[in-house]
Amino acid sequence: MSLNDKPALCVAIHDVAPATWTECLLLLKAVRAVADIPLTWLVVPRYHNRRLPSLACEATLEKLLAQGHELALHGYTHVDPAPVRGWGRGRWLRTVYTTGEGEFAAIDANEARRRIALGLAWFAQRGWPVRGFVAPAWLLGPGAWAALREQPFSYTTTYLHFHLLDPPRSTLAPALVYAARNASGRLLSPALASGVATLSAAAPLVRLALHPRDAHHRNLVRHAQHLLGRLLATHTAMTKQEFADRLAAQARPRTHAVSGASGLPSPSSDYHSQRSR
Repeated sequence: MSLNDKPALCVAIHDVAPATWTECLLLLKAVRAVADIPLTWLVVPRYHNRRLPSLACEATLEKLLAQGHELALHGYTHVDPAPVRGWGRGRWLRTVYTTGEGEFAAIDANEARRRIALGLAWFAQRGWPVRGFVAPAWLLGPGAWAALREQPFSYTTTYLHFHLLDPPRSTLAPALVYAARNASGRLLSPALASGVATLSAAAPLVRLALHPRDAHHRNLVRHAQHLLGRLLATHTAMTKQEFADRLAAQARPRTHAVSGASGLPSPSSDYHSQRSR
């Protein structure tokens, strides 16, 4: 079996910012103890509204970029600015499961455009290429979806799917993620991640999502290392952009057959189908 025949494995480090940089480096060290593979770093320009420049953080990201890693835009502040109205699943996702970090869950299209533009300008100031956008907590409301479709990104991801934006195409790829915020999550999420990995074995993509909080819990780090080693035996590690390029190459010959179809879920159905972090 050639590398192109093997399913893909994308490992992403979320919430990358000066405030989380120590934990991000610990996660990098943990991954490299298993294999030196390219990662996708989800960078937040103004994490929790903080303006904390870090020469060490940016210099290392620059080196990683040169080594074949990818930097993607992960919102702008990672804070949900919209008022919470109503009850049900949407409220629970925004206030309990994400603890107010679903930045793009409920803002309108104009505000989503503004925040994306600020993030792109921040990347441009550093001369960093950026082709991927991942919303904090994987939550994209209708306004955010509308704004995102106008942007120069090639892909985005939600909890359940990888979405190619040009040409439009989505593939089921649930994220393997740990719930580090509470004891029950730390106990149960490793088993859930292992189970989802097993069920996704034949899928074209498996995604492992690591968060700074994970670095504080040895059992989660060890499980992630074990899971990574297991997956690397059957999958080809690549960045999300590399997978987007692979998916685009497969999709383009067939675009004439789906003319007029967006290939993406409707904003409302996508928003309510997401789990978050």
